[in-house]
Amino acid sequence: MDFTFGAEKIDLSNLSELGKSAPDLLVWAAPVMFFFVIVEYIVSRRLGKHHVYDKRETIGSTLVGLGNVAIGVALKTGLFAIMVLAYNLVPWRMEFNWWTFIPCYILFAFCSYWAHNISHRMRFLWATHVAHHSGEHYNLTVSFRLSWVQWFKIIFFLPVPLAGFHPVVVFFVNQIAILFQFWQHTEYIGKLHPWLEYIIATPSNHRVHHGSQPKYINKNYGATFIIWDRIFGTYQPEDEPVKYGITKNLEHAHKHDPIHINFHEYVDMLRDIKKARTWREGFFFVFGDPEDIYQYKVLNGLLSPPVEHQARIVEMGSQRPPEPEAPDGYKNAVGE
Repeated sequence: MDFTFGAEKIDLSNLSELGKSAPDLLVWAAPVMFFFVIVEYIVSRRLGKHHVYDKRETIGSTLVGLGNVAIGVALKTGLFAIMVLAYNLVPWRMEFNWWTFIPCYILFAFCSYWAHNISHRMRFLWATHVAHHSGEHYNLTVSFRLSWVQWFKIIFFLPVPLAGFHPVVVFFVNQIAILFQFWQHTEYIGKLHPWLEYIIATPSNHRVHHGSQPKYINKNYGATFIIWDRIFGTYQPEDEPVKYGITKNLEHAHKHDPIHINFHEYVDMLRDIKKARTWREGFFFVFGDPEDIYQYKVLNGLLSPPVEHQARIVEMGSQRPPEPEAPDGYKNAVGE
């Protein structure tokens, strides 16, 4: 197959026609995904593991997922246009060839690792991702919990078309990467062969990422390859049962509400900004590390932590006393 560089630029007026060659795999895969959700639910009930599925959370996950797919379809042309513009900027554009899928996928996965990493360490971006972590019951529907406002993070993936990969290939890779994460969200697949656990983001590796224990927080960002975490020091094996959820879990009354699931962190952020005593503190409440902000608010009496977190907060506070006018003093802490 031809691997020609210097392919012709894509005419933006032909986006609609070009988009037809990039199928919406998520739409077509939805029935299959729901089938496996039903299977997992039935198995859980038969085995008496009623904790696996919670009615309200399942409804919330499903509604968030349906909304995400609908928004993705609506924004497809606009997102595609951004990819095309980036592709047209470089002289080393590659011709459309399906075998470029492999190097494109590897680069996409690398960009995904950093997008995911930064989304945990900056509150403004965490607000676009917290929906995915807000489920306290780990099952296949958790894979549906993709934020409705995550799309502007396309900026993290612009290196892929800028590397010369054709936009249709990039779009296809994105869809496959999302679908790959479906099977990771289950407790019914244990640890796999050591080689797979070393390279791939298996269900075991990804369960760690959803853990709320201190040792699990901000670990295993890789969506397809866990090797990135090993390289950059964010890997943690699953060596104790995982407690799922976030530092401050959603109230029971809101667990089924897709609006609340998607936007509750923005509401909290605005509330913190209104209470900020200085511009510096307000800036910190928007762009600081989520865990830094959490500890800062607790140590300054702005928030009461759950009982299970009080010992850790007190310990960290004794090591580094609160500095109300210098919130950026809390560094090297981890996000939610």
